[in-house]
Amino acid sequence: MYLGLDLGTSGVKALLIDAGQSIIGSGHASLDVSRPHPGWSEQNPADWIRACEEAITELKGSHPEQLAAVKGIGLSGQMHGATLLDAGDQVLRPCILWNDTRSHAEAAKLDTDPRFRKLTGNIVFPGFTAPKLVWVKNNEPDVFAKVTKVLLPKDFLRLWLTGEHISEMSDSAGTSWLDVGKRGWSSDLLSATSLDEKQMPSLVEGTEKAGALRSELASKWGMQAAIPIAGGAGDNAASACGMGTVAAGQAFVSLGTSGVLFAANASYLPNPESAVHTFCHALPYTWHQMGVILSATDSLNWLSEISGKGAGELTTELGDTLKAPTGVSFLPYLSGERTPHNDSAIRGSFTGLAHESSRAVLTQAVLEGVAFAFRDSLEALAKAGTTLTRVTAIGGGSRSHYWLKAIATALGLPVDIPADGDFGAAFGAARLGLIAARGADPLRVCTAPATDATIEPVAALSNAYADAYQRYRLLYPAIKAATA
Repeated sequence: MYLGLDLGTSGVKALLIDAGQSIIGSGHASLDVSRPHPGWSEQNPADWIRACEEAITELKGSHPEQLAAVKGIGLSGQMHGATLLDAGDQVLRPCILWNDTRSHAEAAKLDTDPRFRKLTGNIVFPGFTAPKLVWVKNNEPDVFAKVTKVLLPKDFLRLWLTGEHISEMSDSAGTSWLDVGKRGWSSDLLSATSLDEKQMPSLVEGTEKAGALRSELASKWGMQAAIPIAGGAGDNAASACGMGTVAAGQAFVSLGTSGVLFAANASYLPNPESAVHTFCHALPYTWHQMGVILSATDSLNWLSEISGKGAGELTTELGDTLKAPTGVSFLPYLSGERTPHNDSAIRGSFTGLAHESSRAVLTQAVLEGVAFAFRDSLEALAKAGTTLTRVTAIGGGSRSHYWLKAIATALGLPVDIPADGDFGAAFGAARLGLIAARGADPLRVCTAPATDATIEPVAALSNAYADAYQRYRLLYPAIKAATA
């Protein structure tokens, strides 16, 4: 048996698989987010430990014999969080999370230093870890003076599980301290934020062993002591391992609260100017690129809330046949946008409204706007040298075949729908635990799920969608100028 632990923003999931990668059982525990000020987002790391204990205890209750047979553990987790520890490994303050924007001024200043984009291959975003430490230095100097170690969220769980300070490449690539091409900490970038390498965890690849389960915890859960724990991965890279998106040319589109267009790469292909994330993958000698939409299904949920109709009801009103764009356009920038604009201040809009613009027309515009935002990410990846021939759809929004038809037509690519199953971050983490424990070939383990169906672009609407996308592209600079 192999155990995957995924530390998300809203909860911890523990997933158990057998040697054939069949899912045996799972446990879950919820987490809350604290927002003490506008733009702030924090969690108490002690809550992560509590949630992990609860999830594993649930799994022990339902599958005690299988849990006792675990031979490897993998970790995945929310990225970018700043978990600050003192010399005794005590937490100094609540963890500043990935969606916290308090360090926007610090991020902008670091981004003017050309070394950051050159070495990391990325813009310094406010959500990344490095600017958060500069904010702490500027605003909580007493805390900053005590910082002995900075850990990412899942690696704080690793410290509790193993007693060791270790991270891996995919998660560390989102800190703005990693030389992403060379896969190692940059002393220059650390120095630019008044830190040094001694304050960082050691680094391994996601498929390598990175500590072993402490005997105290093993005894409590009825598990074997010294079970190897894999380096693991950040949440998106772990999901990619679960989806089998690990070789060049493979890609998925995640239609969740936020949206991600994720492409695996065999080489380092940065393009920071278009706000594409270029990170190390969880597998050795591989990288990945991501275009990120901040409000994907969140846009439909927003329309659902103000219209008083469920999201499923709204999409059902459109029927099954893809319609030509109506001339009403929607920018899905309800909380700013990442790719390609890197603009936290921009906000969404409807344009082209008329008396005849019904609720269904607004729903259609929202779905198209998100589809065009994915097209923006596809264009940004293309500028970085990544060519895609198809994508696999995951996430809650992928249950809408109308939406997938819109995305396929906007991208000009077939969209594969995987057969039923759980291919998320916890599954990818369990796969990494299997690889580390058995020394298995990652490409033989991280295979793609069977395809249940494929949605092709609607050729008859390709020109209409191309015209609508060009209208969409003209709106951002117009809205930006009007609100500047």
